[in-house]
Amino acid sequence: MAKRTVKDLDVAGKRVIVRVDFNVPRKGDEITNDNRIVQALPTINYLVENKAKVILMSHLGKVNHKDPEKTEADKAKNNMACVGKRLGELVDTKVTFVPVTRGEELEKAVAEMNDGEIVLMQNTRYEKGESKNDPELAKYWASLGDLFVEDAFGSVHRAHASTAGIPSLLPNALGFLVEKEVSMLEKAVKTPEHPFVAIIGGAKVSDKIAVVDNLLKIADKVLIGGGMAYTFMVAQGGKVGTSLLEEDKVELAKEYLAKAGGKLVLPVDNVCADAFSEEANKMVCKSGEIPDDYMGLDIGPETIELFKKELAGAKTVVWNGPMGVFEMPTYAKGTLEVCTAISELPGAMTVIGGGDSAAAAIQLGFKEKFSHISTGGGASLEFMEGKELPGIAVIGDK
Repeated sequence: MAKRTVKDLDVAGKRVIVRVDFNVPRKGDEITNDNRIVQALPTINYLVENKAKVILMSHLGKVNHKDPEKTEADKAKNNMACVGKRLGELVDTKVTFVPVTRGEELEKAVAEMNDGEIVLMQNTRYEKGESKNDPELAKYWASLGDLFVEDAFGSVHRAHASTAGIPSLLPNALGFLVEKEVSMLEKAVKTPEHPFVAIIGGAKVSDKIAVVDNLLKIADKVLIGGGMAYTFMVAQGGKVGTSLLEEDKVELAKEYLAKAGGKLVLPVDNVCADAFSEEANKMVCKSGEIPDDYMGLDIGPETIELFKKELAGAKTVVWNGPMGVFEMPTYAKGTLEVCTAISELPGAMTVIGGGDSAAAAIQLGFKEKFSHISTGGGASLEFMEGKELPGIAVIGDK
């Protein structure tokens, strides 16, 4: 059944706790990319316009709670004050930043809110009990609100107090961002139109093997690129020089090659170099024939054409993970060509599953050319693995 959304709630005059993802990149106190704040604005503005009292919660960075000195340093580094300042510039209402996560100052700020105003609470990870989904912490935070809205897709795969604890105690719904994420990923992975082609890249087999396993059950073809491809090459008896290799996953790769029934498509050539550098000596090597002192850093020209051929005619494409070291322009061609080929497919539903592939698509100028680019790398990966996401599972059905 479909989950409730914010439009199913009567929010006027209510205190609405919204879990957002304001985990933005910064240099000191300067936000270098406010995309995550901007992505949350549709839900925030809807609540403001409908006279809700909006209480925003988010984490920012990581806080080490094992070493007192590191705890204080992390808290100072990951203070949400800069986010409150930027949010105040983006919305047309009063934003009050409260520099604590509990206590009289927070309670007073919430009690004094007028309809349509916003309180942004300090970083949820200041609390040791956040990541442990401490029931007392969840109960305290829930006491601040009347309703809960889940709009932090990048965090819904974590059963934390602010993502799973609070909504278990309050009437709840999905925000517009998470609603869109769930809708698009369900269409792509659970009810895809065929032919369905999945492209999986990135560094490690161990990070993606559960995704490959699930996609092999539903996709027509699964194309493998990036560093993880070299473990599969060794599984086929090939030589990969100094390329990235997970030796303890070679037997697992053999199993998947055996049971894939021809669905797995591996690179046939690679751009190789004698050092992890743009200035290194380079050559194109056949897969499995990489010299001992060379490493594969991108898919080669024949593989690009092979992958384009496999993509031709696809009606659904899911892509997770770059084809090479796209951060270096010399080794970005494979990722760029695959990105281009996917973006030009006529009438296809094309989804990027967050993380490095999303960063690559945006960096290479393809942000508007896909049906959907996920905002949550870890969450979208677990969704594609077929896992239940705790922050969504707790939300009630319509």
